[in-house]
Order: sequence, then C-alpha cells, then structure tokens
Amino acid sequence: MSESNEKRQLFGRKRRANASGGRRDKRYVLSVNAEEDAQLRARAEVRSVSVPRLLFETAIDANVVTAADRKAAVAMLFKLQREMSSVANNVNQIARYANTERRFVAEAEGVLVQYRALAREIEKALAAVNRA
Repeated sequence: MSESNEKRQLFGRKRRANASGGRRDKRYVLSVNAEEDAQLRARAEVRSVSVPRLLFETAIDANVVTAADRKAAVAMLFKLQREMSSVANNVNQIARYANTERRFVAEAEGVLVQYRALAREIEKALAAVNRA
C-alpha cells in the first residue's frame, strides 16, 4: 500500500461526500495565468489536495476573510485612531486645566468612559484584522 493510500485510510475520506438530492448541476470555469496557476498548484501541493479541491474548500469555508473584509477592518482601525486622538486631546486639556487650577474637573469621568468604549472597539477591530 502506498503512503498516500495509507494516509487516506488513516485520516478518513479524501473525496467529498455525494451531494444530497442527486448530482451537482452547477459547474464553474476559472481562467488563470501561468503565475496564478503556479501559486494555486503550490498551495494545493502543500495541503495535499487538487487545485479544484483547494478552490472549493476555500470558497465554501465560512472563516475565509476577503480583501474587502480586510480593507473594512483597516478602515475601521483608522477611524478609531482618529477618535482615540480626540480623546487623548481631551485628556490633555483636562490635565492642563487640573494643573493650572489645582482641581480636577467632574467631566473627566466621561472621558474615561469614552476611552474604555473606544478601547473595546479597537480590540474588536484588531481581532478582525488578525483574522485577515
């Protein structure tokens, strides 16, 4: 028995299960250039699958992050950066006032709440970027 056959038997079925309700009726045709073909073949080889199987699995995978998803996550980070800059500016103004007047203003608590909310949003946006 060859090594690839042993691997298949050890780790389960390599083929996709038959479609429920009969055969698959839709077919998609994809054209790629030589460089893209080489990249697809290399990725398929690393995963020990065929190129069509690689394309199918990555297209069906719900956890795949698209370029549009990445762009949206990065845009959100830039937006949050601008908001955090305005919060930092408010903190500097409060600190300057507190040092000058020798008293702490009550509005500082609101800035702290705003900072914590932004920090949570930044963590979510970073998680989205890291998935990408």
